[in-house]
Amino acid sequence: MFCEICFFKQYSLFTHPGSLDGHLLIGGIFSFRTGQDYVVNTFQTIPKVRKCKNFNFREFKFAQAMIFAINEINRNPEMLSNVKLGYKIYGNCGTMDILRAGLALMSGLKEEFSDENCTKSETVQAILGHSGSRPTIAFARVVGRFQIPVISHFATCACLSNRKEYPTFFRTIPSDYYQSRALAKLVRHFGWTWVGALAVDNEYGFNGIAAFIRTAQEYGVCVEYSEALSSSDPPETLQRITQIIKLSTSKVIVAFMSHREIKLLAAALYKQNVTGLQWIGSDAWITDPSLTDSEGHSILVGSLGFTITKAEIPRLGDQFVRDFWEDVFDCSLNQTANPQKQPCSGFESLQNVESKFTDVSELRFTNNVYKSVYAVAHALDNLIKCDGGKGVLQYLHTVNFTTREGERVYFDENGDSPARYELVNLQIASRGTMEGKTLGIYDASLPDSHQFVMNSIPVVWGNGLPEVPVSVCSEKCLPGTHKVLQKGKPVCCYDCIPCPAGEITNLTDSIICLKCPPEFWSNKRRDACIPKAIEFLAYNEILGTLLVLFSLLGVFLTLITTLVFYCHRETPLVRANNSELSFLLLFSLTLCFMCSLTFIGRPSEWSCMLRHTAFGITFALCISCVLGKTIVVLMAFKATLPGSNMMKWFGPAQQRLSVLAFSLVQVLICILWLTITPPFPLMNMLLFKDRIILECDFGTAIGYCAVLGYIGLLAVLCFIIAFLARKLPDNFNEAKFITFSMLIFCAVWTAFIPAYVSSPGKFTVAVEIFAILASSYGLLFCIFLPKCFIILFRPEQNTKKHIMGKTSNSDIHY
Repeated sequence: MFCEICFFKQYSLFTHPGSLDGHLLIGGIFSFRTGQDYVVNTFQTIPKVRKCKNFNFREFKFAQAMIFAINEINRNPEMLSNVKLGYKIYGNCGTMDILRAGLALMSGLKEEFSDENCTKSETVQAILGHSGSRPTIAFARVVGRFQIPVISHFATCACLSNRKEYPTFFRTIPSDYYQSRALAKLVRHFGWTWVGALAVDNEYGFNGIAAFIRTAQEYGVCVEYSEALSSSDPPETLQRITQIIKLSTSKVIVAFMSHREIKLLAAALYKQNVTGLQWIGSDAWITDPSLTDSEGHSILVGSLGFTITKAEIPRLGDQFVRDFWEDVFDCSLNQTANPQKQPCSGFESLQNVESKFTDVSELRFTNNVYKSVYAVAHALDNLIKCDGGKGVLQYLHTVNFTTREGERVYFDENGDSPARYELVNLQIASRGTMEGKTLGIYDASLPDSHQFVMNSIPVVWGNGLPEVPVSVCSEKCLPGTHKVLQKGKPVCCYDCIPCPAGEITNLTDSIICLKCPPEFWSNKRRDACIPKAIEFLAYNEILGTLLVLFSLLGVFLTLITTLVFYCHRETPLVRANNSELSFLLLFSLTLCFMCSLTFIGRPSEWSCMLRHTAFGITFALCISCVLGKTIVVLMAFKATLPGSNMMKWFGPAQQRLSVLAFSLVQVLICILWLTITPPFPLMNMLLFKDRIILECDFGTAIGYCAVLGYIGLLAVLCFIIAFLARKLPDNFNEAKFITFSMLIFCAVWTAFIPAYVSSPGKFTVAVEIFAILASSYGLLFCIFLPKCFIILFRPEQNTKKHIMGKTSNSDIHY
């Protein structure tokens, strides 16, 4: 035990650069120099102190701020009255030496001692430091067992928030948990979905980059690669990572590193001429002043990152200037201790020296040291004023004060400070150095939508262009397309596939397409649903116009035929063919031609009921007239036989009655149809996907089949009777014309059924109209055209003698 204590005595002589006696002491650990010569301890002798190299202005400023704050508190009569604060500051570097410094502060050994009294100690009330997460993790776990608070101004590793592992740890800088989320939101804000991730090979880097990746994935950001690097790694590791960056397709790199690793990486990339990258940095390096002096620092111009807010500490004086003075002016203040350098003359001046150390106008991490000292002072002040039997550790949990700058200082249950960052952009200043220009703020205490706010300061991008860099695995899917993942690749790598017909998306980067409502259909761009085109057989389209013309032509020809027959109604040919039935047949044919017009135009409730009933009744009347004429022909021929009296039983009255009876049956069928389930207009959305067919639904297929079946029955009956009368004398052959007309009629309507069923949309209506017109023209031409020809062009055959021929010499009247 004595040897250990004496070792610490010897150790403190070399590494304890500053102290101040006081009633209560605060310890500090800052690495004034970084880097050490490699030494292998044999454990056969007392280990020698390893020399530290590379003077660090920033760490020197941290110690200066601590001393300044303690002196300021000692001059303040309202705080710790009659109590003087003292300090012990160690300037160690290297994790092991920093751990030794922590143990020395915990043990409370004084700098002055004698061999007779080597165990006299003054334990510190709290330890401030260290700047790095790894060394802080090392000594905070040990010191915490002795209930001594450790307050760091720069250690941001989220692992330090674990109260079980580090029960006495506090920090005046936010945890990397918040910084990682802020970086992920920054990446999402600029639309970067394809990034690379680099971390320093320690707890700080691993925890920080892991938290970033988790949050980034929540925001739909993919990581192309994730690599770790340490400044002590062999050159092969740096070369491998450089090659990965060179071959990658992502243009944005998130680097959770210290200034040492980022400078090594920048130099390596600079040598290989890898430029145009957008760096996103953690607070450990994004505002480090030493970046300007590194090789290849131009690669880092345009970097973005979050750092703590800047502040000013008025009257921050020079402290511990010996090392700083010797480093800046390359001279020695103690010729005996450093004989290699020339002695300082005393005429050196800082007036023309531009250094981050001498600039105290914008302090960031230095202000954290200042706040840490005041946090300990407030806890000690509460401890002295309150007799609660508690220690400094318990009172640190309740610290809550506001600085002169208006910043509120307190710790949560994990010892963390409020998370508030400034977004900075590395830009070249007028004097050629890199400076972080503030672009906005991030405050984790605000609602999610208000946490990130940017100002109007122009941004310098890493690619040197005025536009925001693009870093995506796949371009955005425009409205009308949706994302389909590429096999074996992250979710950010996808193909943009157009939405299927009938589906749309009006969003960018949509993962699904939404079906349009039944009455709507997708437009050509597939980004909006538009009302489906309503289709029906209209008058103003070519097909509708042609059918109307043929229908009117049929009406015109029928009227001409009627006029011819009327003008020659007293001629034997007209009288022999039963002029009354002929005129009734011509009237019914006119109605047949006209009823086809009801099938054209927009279907309505009345037009749907009218078109089918008018068709059924007019055709029933028409076929009834033809059937009556056929019966008359057959009866007339039978009446010429000796002893026959058949015409007596089928005279004009019976003929009218038969036509009326046959027609009334169809009227009754139509009345029942309209009464039970009448036809109605229907928007057919099933036949075509992209348009609506406006048609007339039958209501019930039985009604339509009954109407059509009855017409067919009359036609078949008429055909049979006409077929039986086919062998009448040639001069009296109207039965042959009726047979031929019925043959056409039956053929048309037989072919109508499959054509009607197979025709799509409005063409079903056109097929039905065609069947009506074709059968009507067949009846008109087959029955009346031959007679009109004789009446008009063969008047010599329009005689009673010619009509009767040789069949009979008697005068027959019909």
